Amino acid sequence: MEFDSNGLTIGAAVPCHKIYQNSKIAEAYPGLIDSASLIGGTQIQGRASLGGNLCNAAPSAAAIPTLIVLGATASIHSLNDSREVPISEFCTGPGSTILNTNEIVVSINIPSPKQNSGAHYMRFIPRNEMDIAVVGVGTSVELSDDGSKFKDAQVSLASVAPTPLHVTSITDYLSGKEINDENIEKAGELAKDATKPISDMRGTAEYRQHLCTVLTKRSLKQSIERAKEN
Repeated sequence: MEFDSNGLTIGAAVPCHKIYQNSKIAEAYPGLIDSASLIGGTQIQGRASLGGNLCNAAPSAAAIPTLIVLGATASIHSLNDSREVPISEFCTGPGSTILNTNEIVVSINIPSPKQNSGAHYMRFIPRNEMDIAVVGVGTSVELSDDGSKFKDAQVSLASVAPTPLHVTSITDYLSGKEINDENIEKAGELAKDATKPISDMRGTAEYRQHLCTVLTKRSLKQSIERAKEN
């Protein structure tokens, strides 16, 4: 791991516990810690990595929504070439990615947090023993200097489409708007509208859409609180 004024670089195989046990990273990227501390149990986190969570490309992945809203990129290498790809473009379907057969992800790169910004990740699971998100929501916000308006807002959803979703309609709607319950309520509705969920043993499509509305509003409020603490 490398953390400086340019941002954070995490090697693809760095285990989760090394991320959330690093106090400097935890302070700068609390939303990332939300995700890293949810990937499996404590024992799993001794080996599990953000790179593995990303390349597994599960629609329910805990790390991917947070990486998307933080503007992260994947550094991809082959023997003869390298490229940098936004995480929002990495997954192409359940278990499928843009990686060619001769490529691997070497690192994940996250920009430095901006002033007056905050991020958060949360998920809903039916019980602790069933550790797969019915819905997961990652959010990040950047507030105006006086904390009254959104300069930027990003929302990404898990478990409601074949790939984690980047809900750009919320970014378009909230940018420049007042921070109030009405606008946050609208963001929750836009989150629901962006989804393409399925019904399965963990929940119906309608239930997932309802959760998207609720969790998006809750997560945005948490991101706002974190931004105000910055």
